Amino acid sequence: MEEKGVKGWIDGDESAREMLGRVLSERPVIVLPPPLHRIPVRAGNVVEISGPSPSAKTLLLIQAAVRCILPREWKGVHYGGLGQLVLYIDLDCRFEPARLLQVLRCRILEANGRQIDGGRDNVNGCDEELLSVCMRRFLYIRCYHSFEFLATLKTLHHRLEKERPSHGERVQLLLIDNIGAFHWVDRASMASPLELRNRKSPSLQSVWEVVVQDLRKLLLVHPMLVIASKATILGNTVNEGERHFRGRFSVDMSTDTRSGKKEFQIQKFREYMPSVWQAIVTHRIVVQTSEEHPATASHRQDQPVLHLLEWLLPALSIMDKFIVKDAGNFHLQRHCSYPHQKVIRRHSCAIHSV
Repeated sequence: MEEKGVKGWIDGDESAREMLGRVLSERPVIVLPPPLHRIPVRAGNVVEISGPSPSAKTLLLIQAAVRCILPREWKGVHYGGLGQLVLYIDLDCRFEPARLLQVLRCRILEANGRQIDGGRDNVNGCDEELLSVCMRRFLYIRCYHSFEFLATLKTLHHRLEKERPSHGERVQLLLIDNIGAFHWVDRASMASPLELRNRKSPSLQSVWEVVVQDLRKLLLVHPMLVIASKATILGNTVNEGERHFRGRFSVDMSTDTRSGKKEFQIQKFREYMPSVWQAIVTHRIVVQTSEEHPATASHRQDQPVLHLLEWLLPALSIMDKFIVKDAGNFHLQRHCSYPHQKVIRRHSCAIHSV
């Protein structure tokens, strides 16, 4: 059967229209929910979301998962989802399914024109059948160390093939929470040069070479979008990451004590991931919190925290501001990323609290 498929592919002939239709169906363009919507991505891309903790990185992954598992339409109600499977690999080991359930329930209620009261779960009026269908599309794997992560990647092809018949759908989105979770533990536990003389032991570079190699093979067989979060370390040390990506920075807002005006403050961060991982990443995003508060927020201790999001790869001249809130939209400002440019535009962005 496999030989016939290969022979049919060699002997087959198709027009440009047919080829484009086939490629777009296999690797469709995906528009992520705000504030990740600036640049469309497609299956096969690897998006890295980096930022200090906490900076809503896990929440951004949850928002992307909810967009994927929700259907486009259900019983005459438009939800705007993809209706596909999501695989969530938790390397941080702190994921709470109740958080996903809360965000999913809020999205369903909003699509039906219902208000969420103070962020509390409003079960009344939520379609439990749709909720159950969506949660079955969410696949979850937790790994406690690097070798368990390696074993997961090597067996993932068979797991995905096993899940496809039961769901009738394929995995569209692969989420990796904290790709650098084991970096420092592995770096400390890997064998020293003296130990390498006596026995063969894997190095940190060799482990990540296998990770990237298995991930590339997986994306060839199962085209899907990969989004990985990563915790950042602030600092000015020049290392391997800065040699490959010079000029990397993140912009924050600080207040001039003399004039009281907001000014740009550039915060550099160190890249600690091996170059083999950096090479597979096609899109890079930096998220961080700001001391500036939204104009709509009152001066209270529980006022929402303002987050800044910047695209590094491909680089954009704008920076998105968003807040994590219970429900609803805020009209926020979009600032240019460079101090000498003063273009300010308005846009609307909504993020749900978990």
